[in-house]
Amino acid sequence: MKKKIIMRCLTGFPLGLAIGYVISIVISLVWAEGYYSPCVPDLIDMAGSEINAVMLQAFLCGALGTGFAASSVIWEIENWGIVKQTGIYFLIVSLIMMPIAYVTYWMEHSLKGIVSYFGIFALIFAVVWLVQYIRARRNVRDMNASLGRQGNREK
Repeated sequence: MKKKIIMRCLTGFPLGLAIGYVISIVISLVWAEGYYSPCVPDLIDMAGSEINAVMLQAFLCGALGTGFAASSVIWEIENWGIVKQTGIYFLIVSLIMMPIAYVTYWMEHSLKGIVSYFGIFALIFAVVWLVQYIRARRNVRDMNASLGRQGNREK
């Protein structure tokens, strides 16, 4: 299990970095009026320069990827039920995501901003979880049907 967590950490960092970069491009295309905006102006002000802000955001995106990847081993703990896995995974990724979102100014620094960001995060989590759950159920159903066909051929 430890080796699996370490391997996921090693792949999670560059994946988080890449996803953060792609998101900055998409946000720039939508809101930056033809310019590339690598991070929020408030983060630049807080970091003291654009390069410091970009480096901090890149590192935190990598850390986010590492955290999500490492905690994904929770889904492989077979003696835990789906409710326990989901609850613990959601708790862990929330504890990783919320401080990073706050530091990088991805959310407004107010109670309303924190609550609304968390709500959006929870909604996205729920949608992704539901899609994954439906896919997994369909895969199990298809495997069971395939095994049923094989069992009928052997008779």
